Amino acid sequence: MSTVVDKTGFVPDLWQDSPLHTYEELGDASALLLTADMDPELIGPHLEQLSLIVIPFGSSTDGRGFSLARTLREMGFSGHLRARGHILVDQARAAYRCGFDDIEIEDPQAARNPEAQWRSVSQRFDYRNDLLAG
Repeated sequence: MSTVVDKTGFVPDLWQDSPLHTYEELGDASALLLTADMDPELIGPHLEQLSLIVIPFGSSTDGRGFSLARTLREMGFSGHLRARGHILVDQARAAYRCGFDDIEIEDPQAARNPEAQWRSVSQRFDYRNDLLAG
């Protein structure tokens, strides 16, 4: 099982019944599961048909998913963008800044990092002023 978290905390998974498709099996599907090494230019012609894109993170040290999310938003993707997998609480702000709407984590991680920790992530993005104020 998994838990979905957004800027407000743990939330219901509104996409749980949406079947995900790989790029190779996309056809006219509206939900896509990408890999971090996927060339976003291949997806460009399909962006308007997609309502959901999920980008898996196999490791918290692999930042390619953040770059891919930012690129998809810059290309005009306006649907729901979800990070799935090994995202640390400390990486949540970066995920939202890159364009992710929410993060799907495994239940054991949700037990280790309860909702209060995710909710405590500051959504202010001005690092310089944070440093000067501290």
